[in-house]
Amino acid sequence: MEQKYIDETKQGEAFAIAERPENTKKLFLESYGCQMNFSDSEIVASILNEQGYNTTLVPEEADLILLNTCSIREKAEQTVRKRLSQFKNQKQQNPRLKVGVLGCMAERLKTKFLEEEQLVDIVVGPDAYRDLPNLLKETEDGRDAINVILSKEETYADINPVRLGGNGVTAFVTITRGCDNMCTFCVVPFTRGRERSRDPHSIIKECRELWENGYKEVTLLGQNVDSYLWYGGGPKKDFAKASEMQKATAVDFAQLLDMVAVAVPEMRIRFSTSNPQDMCLSVFRTMAKHKNICRYVHLPVQSGSDRILQLMNRQHTRQEYIDLIKAAREIVPDVAFSQDMIVGFCTETEADHQDTLSLMREVEYDYGYMFAYSERPGTPAHKKMADDVPPETKKRRLQEVIDLQGELSRKRMQSYVGRVHEILIEGTSKRDENQWKGRNSQNAVCVFDKLPGQNIGDMVRVFVYDNTQGTLKGRTVEE
Repeated sequence: MEQKYIDETKQGEAFAIAERPENTKKLFLESYGCQMNFSDSEIVASILNEQGYNTTLVPEEADLILLNTCSIREKAEQTVRKRLSQFKNQKQQNPRLKVGVLGCMAERLKTKFLEEEQLVDIVVGPDAYRDLPNLLKETEDGRDAINVILSKEETYADINPVRLGGNGVTAFVTITRGCDNMCTFCVVPFTRGRERSRDPHSIIKECRELWENGYKEVTLLGQNVDSYLWYGGGPKKDFAKASEMQKATAVDFAQLLDMVAVAVPEMRIRFSTSNPQDMCLSVFRTMAKHKNICRYVHLPVQSGSDRILQLMNRQHTRQEYIDLIKAAREIVPDVAFSQDMIVGFCTETEADHQDTLSLMREVEYDYGYMFAYSERPGTPAHKKMADDVPPETKKRRLQEVIDLQGELSRKRMQSYVGRVHEILIEGTSKRDENQWKGRNSQNAVCVFDKLPGQNIGDMVRVFVYDNTQGTLKGRTVEE
């Protein structure tokens, strides 16, 4: 498991899938940012596969280029702009080529791409992917096409995603869309709209189909999975208006987790991302009840300072967060946690920063995703607060957070040494083709020598004899 020292979003990743022989057009699809974007790209590929598009890893042979974008940080948008400029020359050489921007950046910048910069032909927000076939028709006579309308109902529950690339072992299953939390630093509520949850029966159906197709692990995915609430209605905020029957038969996240664990008892189950204000102890009780639910939770905190948490509009205090962690470890003693941390938020003092470091020491995270704060236009923080922490101070504080997490990660990895772990083989180690790589229940990456008869997708017992800061080293326990 590589340590996640992040101050910019994940670079673009392109995928290919098996071709339909009857399809005559080619799609180059590149995704940036969070897991939700990669999951959405699978939905887009499925929709366009039905419209005659096979995917390709070679942009030069594409009839349609789509970038599924992220707006969470400024560097993410800069990366996409640079990538788009690379396609300008290709577009000049091939006038029939269409270029589109999907996702959060598309929704946030809307007409800017079409009118001001004239970089793209199509702009499509996260809730409008079903409209892609119609939008592509609009571009056939030279018109630009845009649909960034946010929906209160769209979950794409009926679309069977095309699994893009990957290892054929692990897959994402989206269970919620949107976010209602309105953290002051975050653009997600504005780019992805209100929270709404997917019918649990469609989720279970998708998980069963994945198992039947050879997948061994699913990650239940959402901006805020703990907010999952299905009652047969629309957004979660309207639940108070639901009928008594709807309320009586509603399914929350702990119940959904239990349903999935029972439906596919041999499938490993993970979930992401959790929010402390919505995480209930019932989720940990469900985790303790089922062996196939992994002992790992990504639980972003953002800051260890109550003052900063209040400015961020985080609906939890430092102590509430710590109490949740302690209670979770009483229910699931071997549970592992990772964090998101923002350093240098508006008005952050040295005392606030020290509060963050002390929280990290108390929790002892396995790893973390750490960022220096950057203003996002349109957010409450951008509108009402001054980004007044000097860049050099942000850089120094970020490094201190990174260094501390490195120490904690090494300590946590050391705690797994000398024990046997169930490891799901996900692929070959990047550093040694004679070794497998996989993860244990706590999401720690383990590498170990390949043995005859072992294959990707196998669950093997591995004795861990050593560790680095981010990786376990082991050997197969032969039966």
